[in-house]
Amino acid sequence: MATSPLDGAALAQLFTDARTYYGWDATPVAEADLRQLYDLVKMGPTSANGSPARFIFCHSVEAREKLAACVSVANQPKVKAAPVTVIIGFDPKFYDKLPELFPHVDARPWFNWSADFARETAFRNSSLQGAYLIMAARGLGWDTGPMSGFDKTAVDAAFWGETGIETNFICSLGKGNGEGLFPRLPRLSFEDAAQIL
Repeated sequence: MATSPLDGAALAQLFTDARTYYGWDATPVAEADLRQLYDLVKMGPTSANGSPARFIFCHSVEAREKLAACVSVANQPKVKAAPVTVIIGFDPKFYDKLPELFPHVDARPWFNWSADFARETAFRNSSLQGAYLIMAARGLGWDTGPMSGFDKTAVDAAFWGETGIETNFICSLGKGNGEGLFPRLPRLSFEDAAQIL
């Protein structure tokens, strides 16, 4: 399949003009929007197509209040005001799904030989999937507000229970209203962050 570069407007929407939002307008996010979003996210690459990320979309007022009780004081109003906040989790035993997701060979022994290795793989790849979620949301015209200020133990207990799934990070979704935005912060130069060998 031949591909060509996205135009400047698309790149701006995904990267250079996109911001992390703290305030949200009243635009609703429907279940159909969340399903459309997930259908893009699931297409991103993961190790052996393992897809370890698990998502809880806190959409109802009750779910957002429950999540807000588990986050830092500074993040509570963000979670309450956003139409949706997603909990991006990961399943350390993601390899149990590999017969379905990687059917041409039994890939489970690649990961289940070590609980530590499997968990590290799940965390790394769920981080990728969380990033895919941010970019897919931007591509669909939504704004995002990723956060790491929360009590992981509390979120795990309140939302994942005894499943063994763990929380990676959370991310609000909706239409940002621009409240609280400050000028874009600097980024590292190529020379400070990268090498070509």
